[in-house]
Amino acid sequence: MKKRVLSVLIAASMAVVAFAGCGSSSSTSGSASGSAAASGSASASTSAAATGDAEYAMISGTTTPDNHPYNLGLVKMGELLSEKTNGAVTLDVFGNSQLGSERDLIEGLQLGSVQVTCVSTAPLAGFTDSFLVFDLPFIFETSEQARAVMDSEVGTQILNSVEDQGLKGLAWFENGFRNVTNNVKPITVPEDLKGIKIRTMENQMHMAAFQIMGSDPTPMAMGDVFTALQQGTIDAQENPVPIIETNKFYEVQKYISMTGHLFSPAPVFIAKDYYDTLPAEYQTAVTEAAAEATPYQREQIDEQNVTGLESLTSNGMEVNEPEKAPFQEATAPIYDEYIKDETGCVSPDIYSQVEEIIAQYPADGAAATDAASSAATSSAATSSAAE
Repeated sequence: MKKRVLSVLIAASMAVVAFAGCGSSSSTSGSASGSAAASGSASASTSAAATGDAEYAMISGTTTPDNHPYNLGLVKMGELLSEKTNGAVTLDVFGNSQLGSERDLIEGLQLGSVQVTCVSTAPLAGFTDSFLVFDLPFIFETSEQARAVMDSEVGTQILNSVEDQGLKGLAWFENGFRNVTNNVKPITVPEDLKGIKIRTMENQMHMAAFQIMGSDPTPMAMGDVFTALQQGTIDAQENPVPIIETNKFYEVQKYISMTGHLFSPAPVFIAKDYYDTLPAEYQTAVTEAAAEATPYQREQIDEQNVTGLESLTSNGMEVNEPEKAPFQEATAPIYDEYIKDETGCVSPDIYSQVEEIIAQYPADGAAATDAASSAATSSAATSSAAE
């Protein structure tokens, strides 16, 4: 009991410190959304948490705004968890990087200051090589392919690969396909990226892919991106549509090119030490709540891929969908360089298993990221042309 109470007190202290630092947020829009977080995501937990009656009151952090599918999925998980335990186990969700960067959140699980998080796979490269297969450019053509891999035996193997480091995998949420936004020009071929300073995550393969295409990849924490774009420190960034729209990057970016160069899974983790302290019935409730929240979270991604792109174009961004083949050819050397039995590389065995699964879900010859994104792009482009 002392250990559990101490964990919650540490997390609560961390949240207070994070709120105190909100004034230095990189994005005005992000700060406004962060204010909504306190009354939105945090209040989304059960009344038991608000009254302090929860036996296990867990804290979760993300780097995304409260209306992003990461947060919506975690809030849904919290609702399900409360229902399953009659309010004995609750989950408060703090978005907008209030509890730190993704690396901070991962380390928070290990230290016991955060109990649950949902992060992209890129920062996990420092903990295990298993997730690196998702960082191969253009490995997936459709969401169906990516989801089949995440939900497969090898996907479970990857999700559980960091359990010995204090992170227990609960579910595969997702962030969708990543696309390039910039203030220079529409990106139609790889050569258009030459000389463009683009923010990427701190991931060697991501950076190498953009270096091959001639751009200047600049790793940067998500919380700093809006201001960097606003001040012209960087020209571009790459993210899925839901991230671009919920962070209001349309206020500081002109062009969005639907390159779909990477798919971003988003594993949900709970601190293993904390999980191990839970009674067996509560452990079951946690795993079931995460699994049951997953389809809902993915539905939010699908919806925001469409509505988000419509919002971006209505707010003045110009959208184009380039042919994928030239980008695939340009980044092909990444496969030769990084698929090998060496530290920091993609396991050939994992890659082979992933390829076998992908082969079962052909993309019908289409190079689009998925049907929803393609339809949204077409609709948005028509709307933009009409205006």
